Amino acid sequence: MIQRRSFLKAGAVVSGAIGGAGLLVPALSPTATAAATDLDPTTIPQFQQKMPVPPVLKPTSVSGTTSYYDVTMKEATAQILPGKLTRVRAYNGVFPGPVIKAESGQRVVVRQTNALGVPVSVHLHGAHVPESSDGSPMDVLAPGGGTKTYTYPNDQPHANLWFHDHAHHEESENVFRGLTGFYLLTDSVEKNLNLPSGSYDVPIAIRDARFDDAGQFAYTMGDIAGRTVILANGKPWPYFEVAARKYRFRLYNTANVRFFTLKLSDGSPFTQIGTDGGLLEKPYTTTSLALSPGERADIVIDFSKYPVGTTLVVENTEPGPPGTPMDLVGKVMQFRVTRTATDTSTVPATLRTLPALPAATVQRNIELLMDETGGEHAQAYINGKIYEMDRIDTEIQYGATEIWTVHNANARAPHNFHMHLVQFRVLERNGQPVVSGNDSGLKDTVSVKAGETVKIQATFTGYRGTYVYHCHMFDHAAMGMMANFRVV
Repeated sequence: MIQRRSFLKAGAVVSGAIGGAGLLVPALSPTATAAATDLDPTTIPQFQQKMPVPPVLKPTSVSGTTSYYDVTMKEATAQILPGKLTRVRAYNGVFPGPVIKAESGQRVVVRQTNALGVPVSVHLHGAHVPESSDGSPMDVLAPGGGTKTYTYPNDQPHANLWFHDHAHHEESENVFRGLTGFYLLTDSVEKNLNLPSGSYDVPIAIRDARFDDAGQFAYTMGDIAGRTVILANGKPWPYFEVAARKYRFRLYNTANVRFFTLKLSDGSPFTQIGTDGGLLEKPYTTTSLALSPGERADIVIDFSKYPVGTTLVVENTEPGPPGTPMDLVGKVMQFRVTRTATDTSTVPATLRTLPALPAATVQRNIELLMDETGGEHAQAYINGKIYEMDRIDTEIQYGATEIWTVHNANARAPHNFHMHLVQFRVLERNGQPVVSGNDSGLKDTVSVKAGETVKIQATFTGYRGTYVYHCHMFDHAAMGMMANFRVV
């Protein structure tokens, strides 16, 4: 397993601005940052490779309302950089990951085989599943052929979920090297809307990366400063051809630690229709969209107002550490309007109705804090404790509705907060009620930047057992910012 000391062997700390707050990471060793071993990211042409659409995985069999899949996690090669092959860790060897399409009320059963040389645990992020299929950080598949069957009842409404490794201390490198996939859950509510569909409905995973001069991933934990190559669906700064009509884009931030704030280069508005847990109640018009690691958003862009031949760049305005090259991380991808097309899709004024919030009977306070002095023994805490697999930090009565007030006690370091088992509602941010935007709707991950406080509400029903809550910046979780809750 990756040892935390190998991550924290440097005594100094690099502090960078992430949306006005510092991201605390250990200083890298001279070997890790030696220019002679790194690929110069400025030599990678921007907007010259076409962005692929992830392939949909077909079930190996279907019986009644249950679809069965066989998936192998293995090493493969992918053409990420022009003229080079990169070794990746991927589900069925597909980088950046295949798509599983599912429907509410119809089970999905996935037999996962670990052909990698490290332990793994498969977590379906945002899913309402029994403890046995949640992908606990310590419920691992042994390297070299370990298998486990995960059962996903899909007893929840539509949502843009994703699956990724969750083995404690291993997930950071495994995800960095490609171990992610898409899981699109639909239901009758979503299908009965006339939203853009088929080839006009496109999932996009956005992340950062670093490569050596041989074109291989260069991994060092906590290395946000060195990861200046932005990938969209596994290609650096790609282009995507669109028709002059409406498109639905399901955006995933699959980066280890980088925050993104996305906008179109001409500043024009687009329509947000969904968050982590599916559609909003009503569409929301905006010119920018902020996503912390693990968060998803569903947007519609109408290209009909642009003449054929128009190009638009998706920009990232989220600052990085001091000295971050915004000519690199400030760009994500390019849209090219290449043709006209008929468009009968619509974005209705009402998308869904969310149930009324029940009265909460329990209030809890959660404090996120990491050492800001750095050094070999730096740790990250939830309520003053680092993660221990056998300790139950929070006991919850089955069926209870609770309000959790989550506070980031750091002066510089940002965090975010992810809870397994349930979707939650964000009630307040910094004392102000949440009424619209990416904090509204159903969520399972929420940003909590330096000094911020968010108030969330969840109802714990469906399954009993032990689950985790943690910062979804993988490196912070590996430093101990994770805790267990048990529904009894």
